[in-house]
Amino acid sequence: MAKYRKLGRTSSQRKALLRNQVTNLLYHGKIITTETKAKEVRKIAEGLIAMAVREKDNYETVTVTAKVPKKNAEGKREKQVVDGKKVTVYEEVQKEIKKDSPSRLHARRQMLKVFYPVKEVPTKGAGRKKNTKQVDMVDKMFTDIAPKYEGRNGGYTRIVKIGPRKGDAAMEVVLELV
Repeated sequence: MAKYRKLGRTSSQRKALLRNQVTNLLYHGKIITTETKAKEVRKIAEGLIAMAVREKDNYETVTVTAKVPKKNAEGKREKQVVDGKKVTVYEEVQKEIKKDSPSRLHARRQMLKVFYPVKEVPTKGAGRKKNTKQVDMVDKMFTDIAPKYEGRNGGYTRIVKIGPRKGDAAMEVVLELV
């Protein structure tokens, strides 16, 4: 028996399709697709969620000092003349950062292999490139999705049949996070 469904596509097309659907499922919470695609997407998504649940608290917070450019009232960098050249003035600031353990870093990189970049467009500035912002899907997995499923052993997704598709009568389903 095969370990995966080919979905009538070449390997590169199949991989792109599954990555896209997994990214959209975890970003939006649910997607509508065919039954066979949903079963393949479910395998990948449940593995990623399990990985996020396992590694969500596996980090330490560290205080570091960082050089940050000093800004004036207008928000521009302050310049100072030194030896006839304009030089930016820096100040030292204490920052708290999360330092991942090696296993969490590995989990983060495994997730980045699957996720496509997601851009969030606000409804107010729809159609404008300036207001879009990049969504960190890996951070969303660790901070939003993993705590929701902390006490659960698998079964993070649900497939609900909604009937045959009009064009080719393929069974359509809603794949959603539980």
